[in-house]
Order: sequence, then structure tokens, then C-alpha cells
Amino acid sequence: QLQFVESGGGLVQPGGSLTLSCEASGFTVDYYAVGWFRQAPGKEREGVACLSYSGGIKKYSDSVKGRFNVSRNHYTKKIFLEMTSLKPEDTAIYSCARTRVCPSEEGSYEYWGQGTQVTVSS
Repeated sequence: QLQFVESGGGLVQPGGSLTLSCEASGFTVDYYAVGWFRQAPGKEREGVACLSYSGGIKKYSDSVKGRFNVSRNHYTKKIFLEMTSLKPEDTAIYSCARTRVCPSEEGSYEYWGQGTQVTVSS
């Protein structure tokens, strides 16, 4: 099945940190931008960050700007989302998908992963 596989989620206290990773299964991320999204229960999916293939373009939602950092390793083909100063409102399922350029409309993304759960709670 062609999709990203996300990992690294878990339970963390407010103010804590987590690093998520995603890896493509069955397709390439070479020459593609990758985006991170999240969806909390009862809410619409939200774009969190995107990263161009070169890594030179990074975009973040206002809700995570200054706290999250997106990066990629061209050797391992993995894409990372470093999350710091986590808040309870960051609780959601986080997933990634690829697109041609960053930023892009959500409809242009493909190969969505199942996601990894992040829960921020004391």
C-alpha cells in the first residue's frame, strides 16, 4: 500500500517535547515537498508544517510557529517534526503526505499516512 508511515507519538506532559518521523512506503519523496498535518477529535484536519525538497522553504501554521521544526534527511528519506513547548491543544493524530511544492493547498497532497497519536496531558 502506498502511504507514509508515521512514528514517534506518545503521551507527554505540557511543556514537553516529542519528535515525530515519517517514511514513505512504496514511493519516493525525492523532489517532493512533504507536509505534516494533524486532526483532533471533532475537528477538521489542520496543516501544521511543510518542507520543500531542498529544505530551503519551511512553512508553519500560526498555532505552532516558533515551537515546531520540520526537517528531512535525504539519506534515510525520513521527514521529522520536532515539537517543543507542547500544549494540551496540540493533542491530535499527526500524519504526513507529499506534494510538489511548499506551500500547497491540502487537496494537492497524496499518499496520506495513518498517523501517530500525540497526547499532551498532565
